[in-house]
Amino acid sequence: MTQLTLDKIDFAILSALQRHGRLSNQELAINVGLSPSPCSRRVKALEDAGFIAGYATLLNAEQFNLALTVYIQIRLEKHASDILEAFEADIINYEEVQECSLITGSEADYHLKVLVKDMQHYKVFLLDKLTTNPHIAGIHSSFVLKKVKSSTAIPIS
Repeated sequence: MTQLTLDKIDFAILSALQRHGRLSNQELAINVGLSPSPCSRRVKALEDAGFIAGYATLLNAEQFNLALTVYIQIRLEKHASDILEAFEADIINYEEVQECSLITGSEADYHLKVLVKDMQHYKVFLLDKLTTNPHIAGIHSSFVLKKVKSSTAIPIS
């Protein structure tokens, strides 16, 4: 990745793309006050420098009957690197897991965000997948009652 110092136009490009990822280069250029060619070059430079990690389409989970979001804290029996790596390798293969983070400042070692259809599907995920791992010492589940804010945008300035 190349070194790049961002200016206000770069920040404007990044902000616009976070809000509306499907903007055409023409629309983006108008939005940030550039002509299309320099705008396209700047976007390419932002990609090459690693500021833009990729592009994605965000799907509406409710349209797929995925109505239950669960945050799970997992405590492992030991913190040996082979146990951590094995746990992470298992988690990566579970399609229900949207996020998995190794955390500190809690009794838990990992924090998971899981998306399933309903409580029955969560029970299957919990009993058939999570609890089959012999290194898990504790599981604490919290269920989302209402999403107050959900965003993929990161704060930039």
